[in-house]
Amino acid sequence: MIRYLRLIFIGLVGLCLLTVALANRGLVSVRLLPEDMASLTGLTWAMELPLFLVIFGGIIAGILIGFVWEWFREYGHRATASQKSREVTRLERELAVLKDATSVPPKDDVLALLEKR
Repeated sequence: MIRYLRLIFIGLVGLCLLTVALANRGLVSVRLLPEDMASLTGLTWAMELPLFLVIFGGIIAGILIGFVWEWFREYGHRATASQKSREVTRLERELAVLKDATSVPPKDDVLALLEKR
């Protein structure tokens, strides 16, 4: 059921994106710098692109920048979690060693069978 709802949702999002793309097919000029600055620096790079590509490119760039930003922001949390995980593993090993060292093996086979129950 969830799978079908997910497919319907993806289809609706795709239909909306297609509608936006068809409505914004006009060409726009994308420049590296404003014209006055470009004439001073000599960087006059410009490209004609459909408006929907500029819109979708901006959305994708924003999402990627957000992912990278969050990844850097959460580095401290991941480092702390990794450190705690290593500490828990070390303490579990230490506990297992201490349990083995303090356990007294039964001297009689009958008592060993009863303790296993």
